[in-house]
Amino acid sequence: MIKDNLNDVLASLKDGVQLVAVSKYHPIEAVEEAYAAGQRIFGESREQELRIKYDTLPKDIQWHFIGHLQTNKVKYIAPYISMIETVDSLRLLREIEKQGEKCDRVINILLELHLAQEETKSGMTTEECRELLKSGEWKDMKHVNICGIMMMASNTDDETEIRREFNAAQDFFNEIKTAYFTDKKDFTIKSYGMSGDYLIAQECGSNHVRVGSKIFSF
Repeated sequence: MIKDNLNDVLASLKDGVQLVAVSKYHPIEAVEEAYAAGQRIFGESREQELRIKYDTLPKDIQWHFIGHLQTNKVKYIAPYISMIETVDSLRLLREIEKQGEKCDRVINILLELHLAQEETKSGMTTEECRELLKSGEWKDMKHVNICGIMMMASNTDDETEIRREFNAAQDFFNEIKTAYFTDKKDFTIKSYGMSGDYLIAQECGSNHVRVGSKIFSF
């Protein structure tokens, strides 16, 4: 079933759109089934659960951290994480740099934006993100690689609002790409779109979708 679900999702993606299979809260056996079907990028949101899966599952899996990340947890995932998608402060960015240096690794990250209507959503406002980039401190970091942006749309059935938020993310990506990352070839990732709205997201420019329930639910 997971194999069929995975193939259905992959078939619905446009060329160039990468799938992060959101495996959080799902058992190791479910990840193994998706892995056997060819999936290699998985998203987790809790450090302890991620650690168990990393220790147990094949080492060619690329693990993306997609939940709110506390600074005191960075040291545990820094040695192996492929990407941290939820960087929402300069403080967190500094800690990733610190732990990346200790591990002698460059850690790929995305800047998380809060564009949704719900106050409970995490992430920076566009103004906060502008201030972080304007500060320039990130330019001197040798163990952090900013690869793009990540956001979640409002949890609503209003497709117009969802499109508005995705388009706002697209506009902001273009803005900071031009202002700060023109010469950075790997600043390319626009990570927005989940199981309920990823088809809309890719129409609005997303090239990196995080899909869980459509793959792992029966």
